Amino acid sequence: MGSNSRFSGGRAVFMSLGICGLAIAHAASAADSFDRTQLPISEPDPEHYTVLDVRDAEPPPRWEVTAPEAAPNVVIILIDDLGFGATSTFGGPIPTPTLDRLAADGLRYNNFHTTALCSPTRVALKSGRNHHTANAGSIMETSTAYPGNTGRIPNRVAPLAEMLRLNGYSTGAFGKWHETAAWETSVSGPFDRWPIHQGFDKFYGFIGGETDQWSPLIFDGVKRINPPRTEDYHFTEDMTDQAINWVKAQQSLTPDKPFFVYFATGAVHAPHHVPKEWIEQFHGRFDEGWDSVRQLSYERQKAAGIIPAGTQLPPRPEDISAWDALPEDHKTLFRRQAEVFAGFVAHTDHNIGRLVDAIEGIGELDNTLIFYIAGDNGTSAEGGMVGMFNEMTYFNGVQETVSDLLPLLDQWGSPETFPHMSAGWAVAFDSPFKWTKQVASDFGGTRNGLVVHWPDGIEAGGGIRSQFSHVIDVAPTVLEAATLPEPTVVNGTPQTPIEGTSMLYSFNDADAPERHTTQYFEIFGNRAIYEDGWFARTIHYAPWNTGERKPLTDDVWELYQVGNDFSLANNLAAQEPEKLEAMKALFMAEAEKYHVLPIDDRLMGRTNPAIAGRPDLIGDRTSLTLYEGMDGMLENTFINIKSRSLTITADVEIPEGGASGAILVQGSRYGGWSLHMREGRPAYEYNFLGLERFVVEAPEALPAGPATVVLDFDYDGGGLGKGGDATLLVNGEKVAEGRVERTQPFVFSADETADVGLDNQTPVAKGIGYGPEETKFTGRIHQVVVTVE
Repeated sequence: MGSNSRFSGGRAVFMSLGICGLAIAHAASAADSFDRTQLPISEPDPEHYTVLDVRDAEPPPRWEVTAPEAAPNVVIILIDDLGFGATSTFGGPIPTPTLDRLAADGLRYNNFHTTALCSPTRVALKSGRNHHTANAGSIMETSTAYPGNTGRIPNRVAPLAEMLRLNGYSTGAFGKWHETAAWETSVSGPFDRWPIHQGFDKFYGFIGGETDQWSPLIFDGVKRINPPRTEDYHFTEDMTDQAINWVKAQQSLTPDKPFFVYFATGAVHAPHHVPKEWIEQFHGRFDEGWDSVRQLSYERQKAAGIIPAGTQLPPRPEDISAWDALPEDHKTLFRRQAEVFAGFVAHTDHNIGRLVDAIEGIGELDNTLIFYIAGDNGTSAEGGMVGMFNEMTYFNGVQETVSDLLPLLDQWGSPETFPHMSAGWAVAFDSPFKWTKQVASDFGGTRNGLVVHWPDGIEAGGGIRSQFSHVIDVAPTVLEAATLPEPTVVNGTPQTPIEGTSMLYSFNDADAPERHTTQYFEIFGNRAIYEDGWFARTIHYAPWNTGERKPLTDDVWELYQVGNDFSLANNLAAQEPEKLEAMKALFMAEAEKYHVLPIDDRLMGRTNPAIAGRPDLIGDRTSLTLYEGMDGMLENTFINIKSRSLTITADVEIPEGGASGAILVQGSRYGGWSLHMREGRPAYEYNFLGLERFVVEAPEALPAGPATVVLDFDYDGGGLGKGGDATLLVNGEKVAEGRVERTQPFVFSADETADVGLDNQTPVAKGIGYGPEETKFTGRIHQVVVTVE
């Protein structure tokens, strides 16, 4: 443990600098009298001088906003899609030595909850309000028109980062964001809900819900940048380097100023991408299968006191097969999926360890309040029954088969795959609970391991805390630890009061009565209510079921007494019908209060803005004119060409010797389409989820000079995801035609983009290169017009 430079040599040096030292001393004194309830803190009125000559005057003391003297540094670490029963720290099978180390000197919280889904957890975490209060009732890409679900964080819900920044902190966010309204992610903004306008001085990461770890879409602030060209590049390593460099520089230049780091990995969300040497560490470790792994985790959890000795292990969901009943080829595939996932978790924890080591190396670890949240929800079961080579198949309703996947076994986790694992592993890694991510009505979806580490504030490390807590409790905990009041006005807007409860009361009192006594849960119709040890819930759907939902009124409610039933194994609905009805009424009251109603259980349909009722950047326009330099356009900011006829007209200039490269592309190697030139020949390629390619290509190269290249796609109609006829024309003459037998109905990519004149990340088409340099069009593009019916 190192010393705190803000209270030792760093400050002493400044105090010795005469006038500067006096000014800082005055600023520190003035800080004690700041009204911090209205942010930004108002500057004092300037003095009026009557002295003519500056040499005869005394300057006023410098005024600046500084953090309270005892305010700690704050680091919030958030892992993606990692369940309660995965990490060694909480009894799981995957070694997480960094989390273990922090727990040994800190506290483990075994009754800490998230929302069961990505964007809602992140918004709630950084605002201290319920996710519907912040209009984040689901992920940004499925926002609707209703309050609580609009996807547009209101000004009245100021984030923790802005509160800290306006109170004298330096603030940096690294990794995944996924809190910006889908229609606000273009170069036109507005940027109000981008990280640098949500309280962060620095942002380095990706703006959407997931990214290719080998070829990520990175933003530095609001500027899209290409990742460093390094051997064996991986985004988790890159974002860790960026965070370490920022913290070291910040403390080097301003050692008296505390920092706030939000470190949110894209790992371990699909795609499960990890260096092969990390995968091989787990070879053979999961051969006994998911039932055995789940059982052994449950037994370790009981032995370590992480769960009560009397906890029962509920049966797995009926849709999940018993491991022993699986064919051997299924087991071969599923073992490799678990090895890759485990390597991904271990690699992530290792890089977090690098960040912790760096903070310790500059002497700031003791005075840094660290929240290491092992998951923004439970482990994801979105891989379905057999897993996926390409996660985009899930979002397009396509089921991959074991026979499809077995030939890819050696590539699993590499840049050639975009993989996810079978839902059976999600249940195992959520031990001792039954359900998974998306199931807000089960602790398998919402119970996540939390470790809090703060040597200067925690008197005895190594303990376990079991008071009910929720992700909205983190922000008020930070404010109390920093001795900062909750602001009532931020940037001129009166604030919705924080809805979470500080957990600081539990840091040094394991037996303190819990203070967060009521909490609702709701995601896509899975819903529940907690109050004073009672938990009522209904399972509306399973996350692997993406089709039509049953009516909400048909849902059957259950009742549990969680003080005696940690894992929700004993349904008391029949024994306590009056209590159940009271809890159901309480849910409706809370749902009305926090804008949960009306409940919207649609999933795939809500990806379409017209169906969902949210704004669409393109709106009702049927044409879009594009120019060179327009690249990095995320799917929700580009014209929707799915399941409709279209025409693409490209006016280009061909140089002597011919042209090659991308003219206009959308998507990735895992699904999309490309209009390009290959060895001088114009071509159109439709890449159906990386599973099947349809190519229409001219037989002859184009001569030098101006040319108009047209792609006409005549959609078959008759529903979503059908095929069509593709025709290529050059200067009005047909040069090629062919069939596209099927198309993607819902999504091309969560992070890869539409690009003019290049293909930014992984290539949609084969044979034109990889990355923006190799795929850059070697001629000139005057304009490209996309017209849809």
